Amino acid sequence: MPFELSPSRERIMLFTLMALQFIMIVDFMIMMPLSSVLMTAFNIQPAQFGVLVSSYSIAAGVSSLLASSLADRFDRRNALLAAFVGLLVATLACAYANTFELLLVARIIAGFFGGVLSSIVMAIVGDIFPPQKRGKAMGVVMLAFSLAAITGVPLGLFISNHYSWQTPFSFLAYTGIAVLIVAYKVVPSVRGHLNQPKVNFFRSYVELFNEPNHWWAFLTSCLVMVAGFLVIPFIAPTMVANTSMTDHELPYIYLAGGAATLITRPWIGRMTDKHKHWKVLAFISLCSFVPIILITQTIQTPFAVQLLFSTLFFIFVSGRFIPASALITASCEPRFRGRVMAFSSAVQNFGSGIAALIAGAIMVKAPSGEILHYDWVGYIACGVSLVAIYTAMKVKAVS
Repeated sequence: MPFELSPSRERIMLFTLMALQFIMIVDFMIMMPLSSVLMTAFNIQPAQFGVLVSSYSIAAGVSSLLASSLADRFDRRNALLAAFVGLLVATLACAYANTFELLLVARIIAGFFGGVLSSIVMAIVGDIFPPQKRGKAMGVVMLAFSLAAITGVPLGLFISNHYSWQTPFSFLAYTGIAVLIVAYKVVPSVRGHLNQPKVNFFRSYVELFNEPNHWWAFLTSCLVMVAGFLVIPFIAPTMVANTSMTDHELPYIYLAGGAATLITRPWIGRMTDKHKHWKVLAFISLCSFVPIILITQTIQTPFAVQLLFSTLFFIFVSGRFIPASALITASCEPRFRGRVMAFSSAVQNFGSGIAALIAGAIMVKAPSGEILHYDWVGYIACGVSLVAIYTAMKVKAVS
C-alpha cells in the first residue's frame, strides 16, 4: 500500500535517496578515469586494471543474487542503512590501500554492498510511490547519475591531480557519513512486504521464476545494460587515442553530458508516467542510435563537435534506464518487489561485465596507438537495443 507522505517529506526523502545513489555511483565511476594513474602507481598492466573494474561488478552481481531471496525479509530502511555503512567502510579502505591486492579486496567489498544498495533504493521507491508518481520519483532518484557525471567524476579527477589518487575515496567516504545521518532521520520504515509468508532461499527463486513476466523483465533489464556498457567503458580511451582529444579535455565530456541530463531526465520521467513504459523505452532507445554510431566512429572533428556527440550519448543512452526501471518495478506484485529489483540489479551487473569483456575482445590497439573496431561495437549495441525493445513489449504491468 503506497505511503501517505506530504509533498515536502516526499522531496526530502527522494533527494536523500538520490544522495545515497550519488555516493555509490561515484564510487564505481571514479575508477575508470583514474586508470592511467593507478596503472602507474601499482605498476600494473591494463588487464590487471580490468580486474579492478570488473571485480566491483561481479561482486555487486553476486550480492544482488543473494539479496533477491533475502531482500523481502527485512525492513527496507534497515537494509538500506546497513548496505550503505558497508559501502562507506569499503570506500575508506580504498583510500588506505597501498598495494594492488588490498585495493582489489576493497573494491570487491565495495561492489558487494553497492550492488545491494541500488536495488533497495528502487524497491523503496516502488513501495512508497503509487504507479502514477513512480516514473517521476525514479527520475529524481536517478538524477544521481547526472550529478555523478557533472560533479563527482570531474571533481574526483581534479582532487586526484592536485593531491593523490587515494584522496577522492577518502573525501567520498567522509561525505557519505553526512548522507548516512540524514538518511537515518528521513527515510521511513518500510515493512508492508513483511506480512507475506516467508520462504526458504531456494523456494524464493522458484517463486520468482515461476512468473514468466519476471523473465521478460529481467531479460529487458540485462539487455538495456549490455547495450550501454558495450560502448560506455571505452569512450574515454578511444576519444584520446582516435580523435586527438587530450586528458585535460575529458572532464568536460562528463560535465557537459551530466549537465544536459539534469534537464532531460525529469522530462523523461514525466513521459514515463504519461505513456506506456515500453513505448518510452523504445523511443529513447531508437534516438540513442544516432549518438552511439557517431561516437563509435573514428571521425576527426573539432572538440566542440565531439562534445556534442558525447552529450547526446549521455542524454539518450542513460535516459533509457528511467523507463526501463519503471517497467521492471511495475512487472511484479509488491510481495516480490524486493527480490525482483535485487535480481534485476544482479543481471544488470553481470550484463555490464559481460558487455565490457565482449567489447574489449572485439577491439584491438594498432601500433599507431589507434583503437580499432569500436565502430563494430556501436553496431552491436544498436542491435542489442532492438532486442531489448522487443522484450520490453512482452512485459506486463501488474503493479
